[in-house]
Amino acid sequence: MRRLLLAALLVTPLAPAFISSAAAQTAPRWSLAIHGGAGVIERDKLTPAQDKAIRAALTRALDAGSAVLAKGGAALDAVEAAIKVLEDDPHFNAGRGAVLTWDGRNELDAAIMDGRTRAAGAVAGVTATRHPVSLARAVMEKSDHVFLSGAGADAFSRAQKLEQAGPEWFATPERRRQLETLKAKKLSAIDVDRKYGTVGAVARDASGHLAAATSTGGITGKRWGRIGDAPVIGAGTYADDRACAVSATGAGEYFIREGVAHEICARIRFAHEAPQAAADRVMDEVKALGGDGGVIVNSPNGTIAWSYNTPGMYRGRISAGGKPVVAIYRDEP
Repeated sequence: MRRLLLAALLVTPLAPAFISSAAAQTAPRWSLAIHGGAGVIERDKLTPAQDKAIRAALTRALDAGSAVLAKGGAALDAVEAAIKVLEDDPHFNAGRGAVLTWDGRNELDAAIMDGRTRAAGAVAGVTATRHPVSLARAVMEKSDHVFLSGAGADAFSRAQKLEQAGPEWFATPERRRQLETLKAKKLSAIDVDRKYGTVGAVARDASGHLAAATSTGGITGKRWGRIGDAPVIGAGTYADDRACAVSATGAGEYFIREGVAHEICARIRFAHEAPQAAADRVMDEVKALGGDGGVIVNSPNGTIAWSYNTPGMYRGRISAGGKPVVAIYRDEP
């Protein structure tokens, strides 16, 4: 009997150490976290009207995602629902309101990942899909591929009969002004926008499965088909039921080099670090490389963490039985 028990212990996979038996018993039935970008986001940088509108949009996104989860829906459906709300809101650099390239075009990137199977889909440089996150999901579920780009991704979107939109839907007057300012004053993208505009969501559903999704317009004035971390699986987006789900926002080149999303999951899975500790450690490493931004993390027991090394980050969270919490500035919980 002892030998059988020992053999069973040896072959039974261990849950991450931060999930104690007590925590598992009190874990929320589901939880959701979202972000809408990070950067120089301080109280004197936003008008009261902007502050109110951004908080309202974050709340609507939480409402959309939590409505799915509260009905027993899948984490994958929840993150897509939340992202679509943010993609339609011009306050965020994703979908409508995405920043413009040097040539005055919108080139949109997105990714989605299912923590249950580690299936993933991503697109880069798409120009006419109203909800790029839905196109990323179509790549995951209806193609043999993980990553499509440019004209091919646009053609696939049309073949899947996803909703299309013209340049007039995506390009807002404010984004055109930012591009003109960048060119006239020879500024960098961060000096124009004062933030990294990406939207993301991470969910844990009532069945214990995780999902992550991220969507972005990139950086103002980007050239030569530049792609950041948001659609790169393991950099800006990653989900694994054995560890966590992550969505990132920030200086994409640094997040790619660090492999931020996968690095956080690896620390949780193999080093048994708590989500907050893992996120903080990896964001410190990004800072050491010279990059900044932030991440949101959800875990197998529904624990949510966020970490950022910028003055602020648009963010929100909600768990089963709780009320939505949205925040913008560093002095908020």
